[in-house]
Amino acid sequence: MAAEEVAMKRLQGKVAIITGGARGMGAATARLFVEHGACVVIADVLDAEGERLAAELGQAARFVHHDVTDEAGWQRLLAQTAQAFAPVDVLVNNAGVLLFKTIADTSKAEFERILAVNLVGCFFGTKLAGAQMVARGRGSIINVSSVDGMKGANGLGAYSASKWAVRGFTKVAAMEFGHKGVRVNSVHPGGIDTAMGNPYAEPKAEVNKRYTMVPLQRVGEPLEVAYVNLFLASDESSYLCGAEIAVDGGMLTGQYYAGFPGAPGV
Repeated sequence: MAAEEVAMKRLQGKVAIITGGARGMGAATARLFVEHGACVVIADVLDAEGERLAAELGQAARFVHHDVTDEAGWQRLLAQTAQAFAPVDVLVNNAGVLLFKTIADTSKAEFERILAVNLVGCFFGTKLAGAQMVARGRGSIINVSSVDGMKGANGLGAYSASKWAVRGFTKVAAMEFGHKGVRVNSVHPGGIDTAMGNPYAEPKAEVNKRYTMVPLQRVGEPLEVAYVNLFLASDESSYLCGAEIAVDGGMLTGQYYAGFPGAPGV
């Protein structure tokens, strides 16, 4: 292998666990991590999709059926990771679920389910994988929050609550783990063209019509989030801890109004 090819492998020798890794942003991250030299465990409840992806990626990947709300399941996942490859170096807490309902229409059970997957799952992963990383004096934990963890959105009470909590939890974890060699950061995707963000698989041109008030004027791609995860997983981000990175096409900068100065054609 040529020297320049080796240099391009930004995660050479690292072992990563990606929850919600069977599709969408998780699958894009798994592919990119393997491309850059990592061994990857794809953790998900979507067995068929996860098995297909692991087969596609070859010997550098394994699929493990995993429910992020199961604490004992996390212990098994970490043991299986170490047995297949080595102890975990990178954890991407990517698994998440969405609920579109007003607060008035949301039941206690629905609210608690969103918190269980999006927040408690992140807590278990950070606590248990983080403990292994702390014992070895190194590691990177990437908690996937959302732009809705940095703003409000009507109809997303449970989801926003969970993602704001992930954001705050990441700050505390960064303070507690950072001085022990483990970096913890959060990623905040905006609208991304995934099964969650585009559940009816509409053509990209149609989806983009809903993004006219976003500066980049389009929906994001899973790979665009994956590249941010790659940066945070790599040693290139060695001085980032407690950071929050919005991958949102500029959504959080404010609303873009067509017809105002600076708009196309004006």
